[in-house]
Amino acid sequence: MTVTTLSRGRRTLALALGGLLALAAAGVSAGDFDPRQGDVRALVDEVAERGVARGWLEAALGQADFRQEVLDAMSKAAEYHLVWHEYRDIFLGEERIAKGAAFIEAHPAAFERAQAEYGVPPEIIAAILGVETRYGEVTGDHRVLDSLSTLAFHHPRRGDFFRGELAAFLEIAYRQEVAPDSIEGSYAGAMGYPQFIPTSYRAYAVDFDGDGQRNLWTDPVDAIGSIANYFAEHRWRPGAPVYHEAEGPATPPEGIAFNQAKPPSMSVAELRERGITPRDTLAAETRVVPLALAMVDGTTRYRLGRDNFYVITRYNHSYLYAMAVTELAEAIAEARGRAPGWFESTAADREGSQ
Repeated sequence: MTVTTLSRGRRTLALALGGLLALAAAGVSAGDFDPRQGDVRALVDEVAERGVARGWLEAALGQADFRQEVLDAMSKAAEYHLVWHEYRDIFLGEERIAKGAAFIEAHPAAFERAQAEYGVPPEIIAAILGVETRYGEVTGDHRVLDSLSTLAFHHPRRGDFFRGELAAFLEIAYRQEVAPDSIEGSYAGAMGYPQFIPTSYRAYAVDFDGDGQRNLWTDPVDAIGSIANYFAEHRWRPGAPVYHEAEGPATPPEGIAFNQAKPPSMSVAELRERGITPRDTLAAETRVVPLALAMVDGTTRYRLGRDNFYVITRYNHSYLYAMAVTELAEAIAEARGRAPGWFESTAADREGSQ
């Protein structure tokens, strides 16, 4: 970023913040949420106790608009209604694979340092970015302030969760001197290159390029380091497999909790008793996450997730998501001419999954 661009950005920010403060002074609520009434006021009280100026908070929330389309989108997430082969097809196209390899080559120092400091392979980091935003190309077109306010005060089941996210978002915007009504993201309030929700942004974002700001909205280097930090904090195991291929019956056996976004809990010995056998040699007591993936031809493919598979599900609590990230990472590795053995998969395996 040039000095001229930075100066213009600061002037724009100053104008935006000045507008918010002017609204606060006038007691104006231009949006759909009254910051001086009910639950909205309670949120203002809570965040003000953290040192955020009350007038700033009232002005910010006064600009929030209710968005019905946000509530509608929450019930239509792909993870809720697609099976594996349908979900996979969204993310494993040749263009996305090629762009992932190119993205790593465009930021080699950042990826190398992220692996050295956090132990997370470049391809895993890139695959997260590829699935989330196509490497920063599609970061969302919903005002985060509107999305989180709508979900915080109108979601029928998860209002408490989103109130926490809204509070974190307001605190981040205030501390980083960013106009809260200027930030766009997903319908669920996820932001920037890696689509961190605000509490994750607050907890795991790092200033990886050393410019004094944790900027995940426009800085790919900070995004690379922050994803690596997120995985390390969730106990990613460097060099360990994500999953193992397995053989099993045509119909998944009953009594097995397949496709769970939970820590590995079922032993290899228990699975063998039910007719599911790993292709690799694994100790009988090894704990895994049993996966039964629905294929396009109607068959079932079995895999056994390990601890690193569970770590990926901490980013998005879906086995579909974790498997898509893993296969995209494998494909990016191959596109870069790297052996995919550290994922316990092969090109032939993936051809069979299409």
